[in-house]
Amino acid sequence: MLSTQRIPNLLSRCGHAFAEGVAWSDPSCSSPDRRYMFFIGHGSSSRGGISAIRHRTLIIMSNHVALVTGAAQGMGRAIALQLANDGFDVAVNDVPSKTGPLEALTKEIDNIGRTSLVVAGDVTSEVQVKGMVDDVVAKLGSLDVMVANAGIFQKSTLLDSPLEEFDQTVGVNAKGPLLCYKYAAKQMISQGRGGRLIGAASAASKRPYPGGLSYVMSKFAMRGLTQTAAVELGEHNITVNAYAPGFILTPMLEMYDADSAKEQGHAPGEFIERGANALPLKRVGTVQDVAKLVSFLASDKASYITGQTYSIDGGLVPS
Repeated sequence: MLSTQRIPNLLSRCGHAFAEGVAWSDPSCSSPDRRYMFFIGHGSSSRGGISAIRHRTLIIMSNHVALVTGAAQGMGRAIALQLANDGFDVAVNDVPSKTGPLEALTKEIDNIGRTSLVVAGDVTSEVQVKGMVDDVVAKLGSLDVMVANAGIFQKSTLLDSPLEEFDQTVGVNAKGPLLCYKYAAKQMISQGRGGRLIGAASAASKRPYPGGLSYVMSKFAMRGLTQTAAVELGEHNITVNAYAPGFILTPMLEMYDADSAKEQGHAPGEFIERGANALPLKRVGTVQDVAKLVSFLASDKASYITGQTYSIDGGLVPS
């Protein structure tokens, strides 16, 4: 929130005609104090002066803010850019070793006209996740949408895989979203205007497959977290939903394809091609396909939807 003493400076830097009862925002304004303004009262509008708001009630609200984990590449990166295009200021997270790609992403978001922030950290660490949320609120003003997108994949089987690999996969894919939801929800409740918690499930959260034990278990857990959190947080006007991608062209899918080629002796790309041909839509999905679904779930259009896991898989797992 801006103080009343700073209002004239803001208006002088970003002068606009204000109409009664009309919300205003200006992405072209370079001021770090850019906000949504609502004028309630009577009187004619004017341009660029404090007289425009004399004898009126002025309510200034922060821009809506989203935090996307696992944003350095793939679906997370596309989601962050989509939310910026939707009008959100966006904080982006990944592990510290990916700070370079995150900083490049923030420049793209800045070019869209939104404010961005890098909050590198480990989503499996409760201390670091709490610190991420606190940092976003301190620097961007609020937190309205949490997208728990970070995830990893390791091939695993019941009989042969070490427990350490299971702990690592479940730690990132299930514990990570749990911590992100916990501290984002606490912040949203304190703000008193609701919010959106959105997480990455998978087609594997609805249909298991051999060689994916830890991953499948972690994604089934993501669906359970989504449903339980939705029940608990509904009274605070916080919706909780997940997206379940199938064959989406990402670095993770390309890595799996390369491993499959080495193990089974087929040509690179053959695994992806076979998978696409088995789908009703006969194509691999794009990260933009996923980002558009997240955009919907983060919007007011999805305000009466909660506890759901939406497949985005070209028809791989009909429901």
